[in-house]
Amino acid sequence: MGTQDQELERLRMMLDIAQHGKEEEINQDTENGIWTSEKSQSNQSPQPSIQLHTTNRNEAMKNNAISGPGSPQSPADATAPSAGQPIVDVPPNGGYGWVCVAAVATINGHTWGLNSAYAVFLAHYLSTSAFPGATPLQYAFIGGLSISQALIVSPVATSTTRRWGTRTTLFIGVGFETVSFIGASFASEIWHLFLSQGVCFGWGMGFLFVGSVGIAAQWFTTHRSLANGCCAAGSGLGGLIYSLAAQAMIRDIGLPWAFRTLAVIAFVVNSACALLIKDRNKQIGSNQLSFDYTLFAKPQFVGLLAFGFLSMLGYIVLLFSLPSYARTIGLSAQQGSIIGAVFNLGQALGRPPIGYFSDSIGRLNMAGSMTFLVGVFCLLIWIFAKSFGVLIFFSLVGGMVAGTFWATAAPVTTEVMGLRDLPSALSITWLVLVLPTTFSEPIGLEIVAFNGGSYTGAILFTGWMYIGAAVCLWMVRTWKIGEDEENAAAAAKGDAELTPAEAESFQRSSFVKRMFMVQKV
Repeated sequence: MGTQDQELERLRMMLDIAQHGKEEEINQDTENGIWTSEKSQSNQSPQPSIQLHTTNRNEAMKNNAISGPGSPQSPADATAPSAGQPIVDVPPNGGYGWVCVAAVATINGHTWGLNSAYAVFLAHYLSTSAFPGATPLQYAFIGGLSISQALIVSPVATSTTRRWGTRTTLFIGVGFETVSFIGASFASEIWHLFLSQGVCFGWGMGFLFVGSVGIAAQWFTTHRSLANGCCAAGSGLGGLIYSLAAQAMIRDIGLPWAFRTLAVIAFVVNSACALLIKDRNKQIGSNQLSFDYTLFAKPQFVGLLAFGFLSMLGYIVLLFSLPSYARTIGLSAQQGSIIGAVFNLGQALGRPPIGYFSDSIGRLNMAGSMTFLVGVFCLLIWIFAKSFGVLIFFSLVGGMVAGTFWATAAPVTTEVMGLRDLPSALSITWLVLVLPTTFSEPIGLEIVAFNGGSYTGAILFTGWMYIGAAVCLWMVRTWKIGEDEENAAAAAKGDAELTPAEAESFQRSSFVKRMFMVQKV
Protein backbone atom coordinates (compact mmCIF):
# COMPACT_ATOMS: atom_id res chain seq x y z
CA MET A 1 0.00 0.00 0.00
CA GLY A 2 1.38 3.39 -0.96
CA THR A 3 2.14 6.11 1.57
CA GLN A 4 -0.81 8.24 0.43
CA ASP A 5 -3.21 5.29 0.60
CA GLN A 6 -1.97 4.49 4.11
CA GLU A 7 -2.62 8.03 5.25
CA LEU A 8 -6.10 8.06 3.67
CA GLU A 9 -6.94 4.78 5.37
CA ARG A 10 -5.69 6.17 8.68
CA LEU A 11 -7.76 9.33 8.24
CA ARG A 12 -10.87 7.28 7.42
CA MET A 13 -10.54 5.30 10.64
CA MET A 14 -10.01 8.49 12.68
CA LEU A 15 -13.19 9.95 11.19
CA ASP A 16 -14.99 6.72 12.04
CA ILE A 17 -13.96 7.08 15.68
CA ALA A 18 -14.89 10.75 15.90
CA GLN A 19 -18.36 10.36 14.35
CA HIS A 20 -19.54 6.98 15.65
CA GLY A 21 -17.66 6.70 18.95
CA LYS A 22 -16.52 3.13 18.27
CA GLU A 23 -14.14 1.60 20.75
CA GLU A 24 -11.28 1.15 18.34
CA GLU A 25 -7.54 1.50 18.63
CA ILE A 26 -5.34 2.55 15.75
CA ASN A 27 -2.23 0.46 15.90
CA GLN A 28 0.82 0.40 13.72
CA ASP A 29 2.51 -2.82 12.67
CA THR A 30 6.14 -1.94 13.23
CA GLU A 31 7.32 -4.59 10.74
CA ASN A 32 5.40 -3.58 7.58
CA GLY A 33 4.20 -0.07 8.44
CA ILE A 34 0.54 -0.92 7.71
CA TRP A 35 -2.14 0.76 9.88
CA THR A 36 -4.86 -1.63 11.11
CA SER A 37 -7.99 -1.20 13.20
CA GLU A 38 -8.89 -3.72 15.90
CA LYS A 39 -11.85 -3.89 18.25
CA SER A 40 -10.82 -3.58 21.89
CA GLN A 41 -11.33 -6.88 23.66
CA SER A 42 -10.96 -7.64 27.33
CA ASN A 43 -8.95 -10.82 26.66
CA GLN A 44 -6.34 -9.08 24.55
CA SER A 45 -3.15 -7.60 25.83
CA PRO A 46 -3.12 -3.79 25.79
CA GLN A 47 -1.92 -2.30 22.52
CA PRO A 48 -0.20 1.07 22.25
CA SER A 49 -2.76 3.52 20.95
CA ILE A 50 -2.74 6.94 19.44
CA GLN A 51 -4.72 9.26 21.72
CA LEU A 52 -6.82 11.87 19.98
CA HIS A 53 -7.78 15.30 21.27
CA THR A 54 -11.58 15.18 20.99
CA THR A 55 -11.82 18.94 20.86
CA ASN A 56 -9.49 19.12 17.84
CA ARG A 57 -10.78 16.28 15.66
CA ASN A 58 -13.02 18.37 13.44
CA GLU A 59 -10.27 20.94 13.05
CA ALA A 60 -7.85 18.16 12.12
CA MET A 61 -10.17 16.89 9.38
CA LYS A 62 -10.62 20.39 8.02
CA ASN A 63 -6.89 21.06 7.96
CA ASN A 64 -6.22 17.71 6.30
CA ALA A 65 -8.46 18.64 3.40
CA ILE A 66 -6.27 21.68 2.86
CA SER A 67 -2.82 20.27 3.46
CA GLY A 68 -3.40 16.77 2.11
CA PRO A 69 -2.24 13.50 3.57
CA GLY A 70 1.17 13.85 2.03
CA SER A 71 2.04 17.06 3.90
CA PRO A 72 5.15 17.05 6.12
CA GLN A 73 3.06 17.10 9.30
CA SER A 74 -0.46 15.81 8.88
CA PRO A 75 -3.13 16.83 11.42
CA ALA A 76 -3.29 13.28 12.66
CA ASP A 77 0.33 13.55 13.70
CA ALA A 78 -0.26 16.97 15.25
CA THR A 79 -3.31 15.97 17.23
CA ALA A 80 -2.37 12.40 18.07
CA PRO A 81 0.67 12.20 20.33
CA SER A 82 2.34 8.84 20.66
CA ALA A 83 1.85 6.64 23.67
CA GLY A 84 3.56 8.02 26.75
CA GLN A 85 3.81 11.56 25.36
CA PRO A 86 2.10 14.05 27.73
CA ILE A 87 -0.90 15.93 26.40
CA VAL A 88 -0.67 19.67 26.95
CA ASP A 89 -3.60 20.87 29.04
CA VAL A 90 -5.60 23.83 27.76
CA PRO A 91 -7.56 25.71 30.46
CA PRO A 92 -11.29 26.15 29.69
CA ASN A 93 -10.88 29.96 29.88
CA GLY A 94 -14.20 30.47 31.65
CA GLY A 95 -17.09 28.25 32.60
CA TYR A 96 -16.85 27.07 36.20
CA GLY A 97 -13.74 29.19 36.48
CA TRP A 98 -15.92 32.25 37.09
CA VAL A 99 -17.53 30.50 40.06
CA CYS A 100 -14.03 29.95 41.42
CA VAL A 101 -13.23 33.63 40.82
CA ALA A 102 -16.27 34.69 42.86
CA ALA A 103 -15.34 32.28 45.65
CA VAL A 104 -11.71 33.45 45.77
CA ALA A 105 -12.79 37.12 45.78
CA THR A 106 -15.11 36.40 48.70
CA ILE A 107 -12.33 34.62 50.59
CA ASN A 108 -10.07 37.62 50.02
CA GLY A 109 -12.78 39.88 51.41
CA HIS A 110 -13.04 37.73 54.54
CA THR A 111 -9.27 37.49 55.09
CA TRP A 112 -7.36 40.51 53.79
CA GLY A 113 -10.51 42.62 54.00
CA LEU A 114 -11.03 41.71 57.65
CA ASN A 115 -7.37 42.41 58.30
CA SER A 116 -7.78 45.90 56.82
CA ALA A 117 -10.50 46.52 59.40
CA TYR A 118 -7.85 46.21 62.12
CA ALA A 119 -7.48 49.99 61.89
CA VAL A 120 -10.92 50.26 63.52
CA PHE A 121 -9.92 47.94 66.36
CA LEU A 122 -6.64 49.82 66.74
CA ALA A 123 -8.47 53.11 67.15
CA HIS A 124 -10.72 51.50 69.77
CA TYR A 125 -7.76 50.08 71.71
CA LEU A 126 -5.95 53.42 71.77
CA SER A 127 -8.99 55.46 72.75
CA THR A 128 -10.30 53.17 75.51
CA SER A 129 -7.14 51.54 76.94
CA ALA A 130 -8.82 48.17 76.57
CA PHE A 131 -5.63 46.39 77.62
CA PRO A 132 -3.90 48.24 80.48
CA GLY A 133 -0.15 48.61 80.15
CA ALA A 134 -0.08 48.04 76.39
CA THR A 135 1.80 50.60 74.31
CA PRO A 136 0.72 52.04 70.94
CA LEU A 137 3.72 50.34 69.31
CA GLN A 138 2.53 46.95 70.57
CA TYR A 139 -0.92 47.55 69.15
CA ALA A 140 0.61 48.67 65.84
CA PHE A 141 2.69 45.51 65.53
CA ILE A 142 -0.37 43.24 65.77
CA GLY A 143 -1.63 44.30 62.35
CA GLY A 144 1.78 43.75 60.76
CA LEU A 145 2.20 40.48 62.63
CA SER A 146 -0.93 39.02 61.06
CA ILE A 147 0.36 39.81 57.56
CA SER A 148 3.84 38.43 58.19
CA GLN A 149 2.43 35.25 59.76
CA ALA A 150 0.21 34.76 56.73
CA LEU A 151 3.27 34.86 54.52
CA ILE A 152 5.51 32.78 56.81
CA VAL A 153 3.02 29.93 56.84
CA SER A 154 2.90 29.77 53.02
CA PRO A 155 5.37 26.84 52.64
CA VAL A 156 3.35 24.80 55.11
CA ALA A 157 0.16 25.65 53.24
CA THR A 158 1.76 24.64 49.94
CA SER A 159 2.86 21.35 51.52
CA THR A 160 -0.66 20.57 52.77
CA THR A 161 -1.99 21.31 49.28
CA ARG A 162 0.47 18.81 47.82
CA ARG A 163 -0.37 16.11 50.36
CA TRP A 164 -4.08 16.55 51.04
CA GLY A 165 -5.41 18.89 48.37
CA THR A 166 -6.61 22.46 48.07
CA ARG A 167 -9.88 22.01 49.95
CA THR A 168 -8.16 20.62 53.05
CA THR A 169 -5.77 23.58 53.05
CA LEU A 170 -8.68 26.00 52.85
CA PHE A 171 -10.54 24.37 55.74
CA ILE A 172 -7.41 24.50 57.89
CA GLY A 173 -7.40 28.24 57.27
CA VAL A 174 -11.09 28.50 58.13
CA GLY A 175 -10.40 26.78 61.44
CA PHE A 176 -7.50 29.04 62.41
CA GLU A 177 -9.37 32.22 61.49
CA THR A 178 -12.49 31.22 63.42
CA VAL A 179 -10.46 30.28 66.50
CA SER A 180 -8.58 33.59 66.30
CA PHE A 181 -11.74 35.68 66.58
CA ILE A 182 -13.18 33.51 69.34
CA GLY A 183 -9.90 33.72 71.25
CA ALA A 184 -9.70 37.50 70.80
CA SER A 185 -13.20 37.85 72.24
CA PHE A 186 -11.93 36.42 75.56
CA ALA A 187 -8.59 38.29 75.56
CA SER A 188 -7.79 40.20 78.74
CA GLU A 189 -4.07 40.93 78.25
CA ILE A 190 -2.07 42.19 75.30
CA TRP A 191 -0.24 38.90 74.76
CA HIS A 192 -3.63 37.21 74.32
CA LEU A 193 -4.24 39.61 71.46
CA PHE A 194 -0.83 38.89 69.93
CA LEU A 195 -1.59 35.17 69.86
CA SER A 196 -5.19 35.45 68.67
CA GLN A 197 -5.65 38.51 66.46
CA GLY A 198 -2.00 38.46 65.41
CA VAL A 199 -0.53 34.96 65.06
CA CYS A 200 -3.62 32.74 64.80
CA PHE A 201 -5.51 35.06 62.45
CA GLY A 202 -2.38 35.37 60.31
CA TRP A 203 -2.09 31.60 60.01
CA GLY A 204 -5.72 31.31 58.99
CA MET A 205 -5.32 34.09 56.45
CA GLY A 206 -2.18 32.43 55.10
CA PHE A 207 -3.75 29.01 54.57
CA LEU A 208 -6.80 30.53 52.90
CA PHE A 209 -4.70 32.83 50.73
CA VAL A 210 -2.12 30.28 49.58
CA GLY A 211 -4.82 27.69 48.97
CA SER A 212 -6.83 30.02 46.74
CA VAL A 213 -4.40 32.49 45.12
CA GLY A 214 -3.40 30.27 42.19
CA ILE A 215 -6.85 28.87 41.41
CA ALA A 216 -8.02 31.51 38.92
CA ALA A 217 -4.82 31.24 36.85
CA GLN A 218 -5.52 27.53 36.33
CA TRP A 219 -8.92 28.17 34.72
CA PHE A 220 -8.08 30.96 32.29
CA THR A 221 -5.76 31.87 29.42
CA THR A 222 -6.78 35.12 27.68
CA HIS A 223 -8.88 36.26 30.66
CA ARG A 224 -6.37 35.24 33.33
CA SER A 225 -5.43 38.75 34.49
CA LEU A 226 -9.06 39.93 34.51
CA ALA A 227 -9.98 36.95 36.68
CA ASN A 228 -7.14 37.63 39.11
CA GLY A 229 -8.05 41.32 39.21
CA CYS A 230 -11.60 40.41 40.20
CA CYS A 231 -10.24 38.08 42.88
CA ALA A 232 -7.97 40.79 44.27
CA ALA A 233 -10.83 43.31 44.28
CA GLY A 234 -12.48 41.24 46.99
CA SER A 235 -9.93 42.37 49.57
CA GLY A 236 -10.62 46.04 48.90
CA LEU A 237 -14.38 45.57 49.01
CA GLY A 238 -14.10 43.51 52.18
CA GLY A 239 -11.93 46.17 53.78
CA LEU A 240 -14.50 48.84 52.95
CA ILE A 241 -17.44 46.83 54.29
CA TYR A 242 -15.85 45.50 57.46
CA SER A 243 -14.22 48.80 58.38
CA LEU A 244 -17.70 50.28 58.65
CA ALA A 245 -19.33 47.13 60.07
CA ALA A 246 -16.71 46.58 62.78
CA GLN A 247 -17.12 50.12 64.07
CA ALA A 248 -20.90 49.70 64.23
CA MET A 249 -20.64 46.34 66.02
CA ILE A 250 -18.17 47.63 68.61
CA ARG A 251 -20.46 50.56 69.30
CA ASP A 252 -23.71 48.56 69.50
CA ILE A 253 -22.81 45.14 70.94
CA GLY A 254 -19.33 45.67 72.40
CA LEU A 255 -15.87 44.40 71.51
CA PRO A 256 -16.22 40.73 72.63
CA TRP A 257 -19.45 40.13 70.71
CA ALA A 258 -18.09 41.97 67.69
CA PHE A 259 -15.29 39.39 67.55
CA ARG A 260 -17.75 36.51 67.97
CA THR A 261 -20.02 37.84 65.24
CA LEU A 262 -17.09 38.13 62.87
CA ALA A 263 -16.07 34.57 63.78
CA VAL A 264 -19.48 33.20 62.75
CA ILE A 265 -19.54 35.22 59.52
CA ALA A 266 -16.01 34.23 58.55
CA PHE A 267 -16.66 30.55 59.31
CA VAL A 268 -19.87 30.32 57.28
CA VAL A 269 -18.73 32.35 54.28
CA ASN A 270 -15.23 30.90 53.97
CA SER A 271 -16.50 27.33 54.42
CA ALA A 272 -19.02 27.80 51.61
CA CYS A 273 -16.32 29.20 49.34
CA ALA A 274 -13.96 26.32 50.18
CA LEU A 275 -16.64 23.87 49.04
CA LEU A 276 -17.18 25.75 45.77
CA ILE A 277 -13.52 26.05 44.75
CA LYS A 278 -12.12 23.41 42.40
CA ASP A 279 -8.45 23.30 41.45
CA ARG A 280 -6.91 21.86 38.27
CA ASN A 281 -3.60 20.71 39.75
CA LYS A 282 -3.83 17.22 38.24
CA GLN A 283 -4.68 18.46 34.76
CA ILE A 284 -1.74 20.87 34.57
CA GLY A 285 0.73 18.64 36.46
CA SER A 286 1.28 21.35 39.05
CA ASN A 287 4.58 21.21 40.93
CA GLN A 288 3.50 21.69 44.56
CA LEU A 289 6.99 22.05 46.02
CA SER A 290 7.07 24.39 49.01
CA PHE A 291 10.58 25.69 48.43
CA ASP A 292 12.28 24.89 45.13
CA TYR A 293 15.80 26.31 45.50
CA THR A 294 16.53 25.92 41.80
CA LEU A 295 14.27 28.89 41.04
CA PHE A 296 16.84 31.24 42.58
CA ALA A 297 19.19 30.39 39.72
CA LYS A 298 16.81 32.08 37.30
CA PRO A 299 17.44 35.84 37.04
CA GLN A 300 13.87 36.52 35.95
CA PHE A 301 12.61 35.06 39.23
CA VAL A 302 15.01 37.20 41.26
CA GLY A 303 13.63 40.22 39.38
CA LEU A 304 10.10 39.23 40.32
CA LEU A 305 11.13 38.96 43.98
CA ALA A 306 12.66 42.44 43.88
CA PHE A 307 9.47 43.77 42.30
CA GLY A 308 7.37 42.33 45.13
CA PHE A 309 9.79 43.37 47.89
CA LEU A 310 9.93 47.04 46.86
CA SER A 311 6.19 47.15 46.11
CA MET A 312 5.39 46.03 49.65
CA LEU A 313 7.77 48.56 51.20
CA GLY A 314 5.69 51.26 49.56
CA TYR A 315 2.26 49.64 49.85
CA ILE A 316 2.23 48.97 53.60
CA VAL A 317 3.33 52.53 54.41
CA LEU A 318 0.63 53.92 52.14
CA LEU A 319 -2.05 51.59 53.51
CA PHE A 320 -1.53 52.37 57.19
CA SER A 321 -0.30 55.98 57.03
CA LEU A 322 -3.16 57.77 55.28
CA PRO A 323 -5.48 58.11 58.33
CA SER A 324 -2.66 59.30 60.58
CA TYR A 325 -1.40 61.67 57.87
CA ALA A 326 -4.89 63.16 57.72
CA ARG A 327 -4.63 64.02 61.42
CA THR A 328 -1.32 65.84 60.87
CA ILE A 329 -2.87 68.22 58.34
CA GLY A 330 -5.70 69.17 60.71
CA LEU A 331 -8.44 66.72 59.75
CA SER A 332 -10.59 64.97 62.35
CA ALA A 333 -10.41 61.29 63.31
CA GLN A 334 -13.70 60.67 61.50
CA GLN A 335 -12.35 62.28 58.33
CA GLY A 336 -9.23 60.14 58.67
CA SER A 337 -11.34 56.98 58.80
CA ILE A 338 -13.20 58.11 55.69
CA ILE A 339 -9.86 58.56 53.93
CA GLY A 340 -8.97 54.96 54.76
CA ALA A 341 -12.36 53.70 53.56
CA VAL A 342 -12.03 55.57 50.26
CA PHE A 343 -8.58 54.05 49.76
CA ASN A 344 -10.10 50.57 50.14
CA LEU A 345 -12.88 51.55 47.75
CA GLY A 346 -10.25 52.57 45.22
CA GLN A 347 -8.61 49.16 45.53
CA ALA A 348 -11.92 47.42 44.92
CA LEU A 349 -12.66 49.56 41.86
CA GLY A 350 -9.16 49.53 40.38
CA ARG A 351 -8.07 45.91 40.47
CA PRO A 352 -10.54 44.41 37.94
CA PRO A 353 -9.66 47.00 35.23
CA ILE A 354 -5.97 46.33 35.87
CA GLY A 355 -6.64 42.66 35.22
CA TYR A 356 -8.82 43.34 32.18
CA PHE A 357 -6.31 45.57 30.43
CA SER A 358 -3.48 43.22 31.40
CA ASP A 359 -5.06 40.67 29.06
CA SER A 360 -5.20 43.31 26.30
CA ILE A 361 -1.82 45.05 26.48
CA GLY A 362 0.25 42.44 28.32
CA ARG A 363 0.54 41.42 31.96
CA LEU A 364 4.09 42.66 32.48
CA ASN A 365 3.33 45.89 30.63
CA MET A 366 0.31 46.63 32.81
CA ALA A 367 1.90 45.67 36.12
CA GLY A 368 5.02 47.72 35.46
CA SER A 369 3.23 50.83 34.21
CA MET A 370 0.65 50.87 37.02
CA THR A 371 3.33 50.38 39.66
CA PHE A 372 5.26 53.30 38.19
CA LEU A 373 2.06 55.37 38.12
CA VAL A 374 1.33 54.97 41.84
CA GLY A 375 4.87 56.14 42.58
CA VAL A 376 4.25 59.24 40.48
CA PHE A 377 0.93 59.84 42.28
CA CYS A 378 2.71 59.77 45.63
CA LEU A 379 5.39 62.23 44.50
CA LEU A 380 3.06 64.62 42.67
CA ILE A 381 -0.29 64.43 44.52
CA TRP A 382 0.08 63.00 48.02
CA ILE A 383 3.04 65.19 48.93
CA PHE A 384 0.94 68.31 48.13
CA ALA A 385 -2.37 67.05 49.60
CA LYS A 386 -3.14 69.49 52.43
CA SER A 387 -6.95 69.48 52.31
CA PHE A 388 -9.70 66.90 52.75
CA GLY A 389 -10.80 67.10 49.10
CA VAL A 390 -7.35 66.59 47.62
CA LEU A 391 -6.63 63.74 50.01
CA ILE A 392 -9.92 62.06 49.08
CA PHE A 393 -8.94 62.34 45.42
CA PHE A 394 -5.51 60.86 46.06
CA SER A 395 -6.98 58.05 48.19
CA LEU A 396 -9.33 57.08 45.38
CA VAL A 397 -6.94 57.25 42.41
CA GLY A 398 -3.97 56.04 44.45
CA GLY A 399 -5.98 53.15 45.85
CA MET A 400 -6.95 52.05 42.35
CA VAL A 401 -3.30 51.33 41.46
CA ALA A 402 -1.60 50.92 44.86
CA GLY A 403 -2.39 47.21 45.09
CA THR A 404 -1.19 46.39 41.58
CA PHE A 405 1.15 43.72 42.94
CA TRP A 406 -1.68 41.78 44.58
CA ALA A 407 -3.81 41.99 41.43
CA THR A 408 -1.00 40.81 39.14
CA ALA A 409 1.22 38.57 41.30
CA ALA A 410 -0.24 35.25 40.14
CA PRO A 411 -0.68 36.05 36.41
CA VAL A 412 2.70 37.79 36.11
CA THR A 413 4.45 34.90 37.88
CA THR A 414 2.60 32.47 35.63
CA GLU A 415 3.68 34.44 32.56
CA VAL A 416 7.34 34.36 33.59
CA MET A 417 7.71 31.02 35.42
CA GLY A 418 4.92 28.89 33.93
CA LEU A 419 1.98 27.11 35.55
CA ARG A 420 4.07 24.13 36.64
CA ASP A 421 6.36 26.18 38.90
CA LEU A 422 3.67 28.65 39.99
CA PRO A 423 2.94 27.19 43.48
CA SER A 424 6.61 27.00 44.46
CA ALA A 425 7.40 30.43 43.00
CA LEU A 426 4.52 32.05 44.86
CA SER A 427 5.44 30.24 48.08
CA ILE A 428 8.97 31.66 47.93
CA THR A 429 7.58 35.09 47.06
CA TRP A 430 5.36 35.16 50.15
CA LEU A 431 8.34 34.26 52.36
CA VAL A 432 10.46 37.03 50.85
CA LEU A 433 7.64 39.51 51.50
CA VAL A 434 7.69 38.80 55.25
CA LEU A 435 10.44 41.38 55.80
CA PRO A 436 8.87 44.37 54.03
CA THR A 437 5.37 43.70 55.35
CA THR A 438 6.66 43.45 58.92
CA PHE A 439 9.02 46.40 59.00
CA SER A 440 7.87 48.86 56.33
CA GLU A 441 5.43 50.68 58.62
CA PRO A 442 8.00 50.99 61.47
CA ILE A 443 10.44 52.33 58.87
CA GLY A 444 7.85 54.86 57.78
CA LEU A 445 7.15 55.92 61.37
CA GLU A 446 10.86 56.30 62.06
CA ILE A 447 11.21 58.54 59.02
CA VAL A 448 8.29 60.64 60.29
CA ALA A 449 9.85 60.90 63.75
CA PHE A 450 13.24 61.80 62.28
CA ASN A 451 11.60 64.66 60.37
CA GLY A 452 9.85 66.04 63.44
CA GLY A 453 6.43 64.65 62.63
CA SER A 454 6.45 65.63 58.95
CA TYR A 455 5.33 62.95 56.48
CA THR A 456 7.33 64.39 53.57
CA GLY A 457 10.18 61.91 53.98
CA ALA A 458 7.80 58.95 54.31
CA ILE A 459 5.94 60.04 51.18
CA LEU A 460 9.19 60.30 49.22
CA PHE A 461 10.21 56.87 50.51
CA THR A 462 6.88 55.38 49.40
CA GLY A 463 6.98 56.93 45.95
CA TRP A 464 10.54 55.88 45.17
CA MET A 465 9.95 52.32 46.39
CA TYR A 466 7.12 51.98 43.88
CA ILE A 467 9.26 53.42 41.09
CA GLY A 468 12.11 51.06 41.99
CA ALA A 469 9.69 48.13 41.86
CA ALA A 470 8.54 49.21 38.40
CA VAL A 471 12.15 49.34 37.18
CA CYS A 472 12.79 45.79 38.45
CA LEU A 473 9.72 44.47 36.63
CA TRP A 474 10.77 46.30 33.47
CA MET A 475 14.04 44.36 33.57
CA VAL A 476 12.03 41.13 33.80
CA ARG A 477 9.99 42.32 30.82
CA THR A 478 13.19 42.85 28.85
CA TRP A 479 14.27 39.28 29.61
CA LYS A 480 10.83 37.96 28.61
CA ILE A 481 11.01 39.64 25.21
CA GLY A 482 14.31 37.87 24.57
CA GLU A 483 12.78 34.54 25.51
CA ASP A 484 9.84 35.20 23.18
CA GLU A 485 12.28 35.92 20.35
CA GLU A 486 14.00 32.59 20.93
CA ASN A 487 10.66 30.75 21.06
CA ALA A 488 9.59 32.42 17.82
CA ALA A 489 12.80 31.25 16.15
CA ALA A 490 12.13 27.70 17.33
CA ALA A 491 8.55 27.86 16.06
CA ALA A 492 9.72 29.10 12.67
CA LYS A 493 12.12 26.16 12.50
CA GLY A 494 9.27 23.80 13.35
CA ASP A 495 10.72 22.49 16.62
CA ALA A 496 9.39 22.76 20.15
CA GLU A 497 12.67 24.34 21.17
CA LEU A 498 16.10 25.05 19.79
CA THR A 499 18.89 22.52 20.24
CA PRO A 500 21.73 23.55 22.58
CA ALA A 501 23.95 24.37 19.60
CA GLU A 502 21.21 26.40 17.92
CA ALA A 503 20.37 28.20 21.16
CA GLU A 504 24.03 29.12 21.59
CA SER A 505 24.26 30.51 18.06
CA PHE A 506 20.92 32.30 18.24
CA GLN A 507 21.31 36.02 18.79
CA ARG A 508 18.62 37.91 20.69
CA SER A 509 18.07 41.62 20.22
CA SER A 510 20.33 43.81 22.32
CA PHE A 511 19.29 44.35 25.94
CA VAL A 512 18.88 48.11 25.45
CA LYS A 513 16.77 47.61 22.35
CA ARG A 514 14.49 45.15 24.15
CA MET A 515 14.02 47.64 27.00
CA PHE A 516 12.25 50.05 24.66
CA MET A 517 10.45 47.61 22.40
CA VAL A 518 6.70 48.19 22.09
CA GLN A 519 5.39 44.67 22.47
CA LYS A 520 2.61 42.84 24.28
CA VAL A 521 4.33 41.02 27.14
